[in-house]
Amino acid sequence: MTRHDDLTELPVHILSQRLQARTLSPVALVDAYLARIERDDPALRAYAEVYADDARLAAQAADSAIRAGHAVGPLHGVPIALKDLIDIAGRPTGGGSLTRVWQAPRNATLTDRLLAQGMIVLGKTHTVEFAMGGWGTNSNTGTPWNPWDTQLPRTPGGSSSGSGVAVAAALAPWAVGTDTGGSVRLPASWCGITGLKTTTGRVSTHGILPLSPTLDTPGPMARSVEDVALLYTVMQGADPLDPLTRGLAYADPLPGLRRGIKGLRLARMPRAEREYASAAVLDAYDASLQELEKLGAEIVPLELPFRFVDVATDNLRIMAAESYAMYHAIIDDETAAVDPHVRPRLAAGRGVTAKQYIDALSMRAKMMAQFEAAMAGIDALLTPATMTTAVPLHEVDQTKAPAHYTRFANYLNLAALALPNGADAGGLPTSLQIVTRAGDEATALRIGWAVQNATSWHLRRPPSMAVDGGHLAGQGAGAA
Repeated sequence: MTRHDDLTELPVHILSQRLQARTLSPVALVDAYLARIERDDPALRAYAEVYADDARLAAQAADSAIRAGHAVGPLHGVPIALKDLIDIAGRPTGGGSLTRVWQAPRNATLTDRLLAQGMIVLGKTHTVEFAMGGWGTNSNTGTPWNPWDTQLPRTPGGSSSGSGVAVAAALAPWAVGTDTGGSVRLPASWCGITGLKTTTGRVSTHGILPLSPTLDTPGPMARSVEDVALLYTVMQGADPLDPLTRGLAYADPLPGLRRGIKGLRLARMPRAEREYASAAVLDAYDASLQELEKLGAEIVPLELPFRFVDVATDNLRIMAAESYAMYHAIIDDETAAVDPHVRPRLAAGRGVTAKQYIDALSMRAKMMAQFEAAMAGIDALLTPATMTTAVPLHEVDQTKAPAHYTRFANYLNLAALALPNGADAGGLPTSLQIVTRAGDEATALRIGWAVQNATSWHLRRPPSMAVDGGHLAGQGAGAA
């Protein structure tokens, strides 16, 4: 008989096969995850809410349907976790805030898509307040504990912090996050999982609490590229309620996932960008380039007409202006209980003039064209996902952003995949970022699958949780 812990360690594509073959019951699978959540989440704080009763009812219904031959698809009965920005009818959408809780009257389009596949929502995961921050901290609702260090609280990455921790600690087989400047890829990097930043318009944002509509993109997070590709396939598609999704071509990445990468031309990042990364991150990055070369890819140099840091000002102006326009009433109310680290980031939008905002959008269009020209004949750009491994929370400088390697992909509307590619001396994960053109998620996933098929970094798991009175060793997981 399979133990609960064994079930929660299996990838979704294996769980799907067992569910379809009826050698695994959705009831047993959901029970396994709920048991693990009950055991570990008081310390890890990945979840803002857990829907245990509803999940069990849905599992029973899925079990009956599958046994009757009425499965709606290969993912019927698979559990999932959603970031607390995504509307579920009748449930609150908190957005990591104590001041703005939205009781959703209907599902987000994305929620409907997942439920139509027969997936079972385990709960909502914690986020940085209003998704405005890359470290993953939240002073009001609590900071999820990065499971790779059971003694010292470290950055889980944000803003999709709870989704990253839930997947890494096997509290969910996969999860959905959102990415505006790196908010899927930063927690994927620091939590040692795989996360995809999608191109604008590939996944509907209708019913998802916005931060910056120009830059916001929902993305899948899982423990393998194969699972990320599987989830992305069902997340994407046109939505009449989201104008950005109309008129686009949507491609299934699964048929080409295992094609290999022989003959692809992959660019290493410009030498000047190496100075931002730690030695451990660079060692893992260089090893990844060598592995890709062994797999048949051609690694080529790349000269860009800008440095990654150059996009920061205009990217932040767009984000600040749009987020302040939405949340100004809360931010301007000095009595509102807003996270003290988030308030100044959102308040910065107060000082962005209309001219600066329009200029930033205009410069964005020009830099997109420049990047496209520089990438002529190149299939992907390779960078680290983060500059360092997960930082101790007491060392975090909240006035600085950890998004040096991720932010440019949002600004230029590119697809980008982050996946584990090594570890530092303390065993903390490092991560490779694969950046491809807008709409070319399939190539990023193809390259990532080749890496994971040839290496085993994605198979590493965090150490066992040592739970004592609802806290990990050191201090409570709610510490910010």
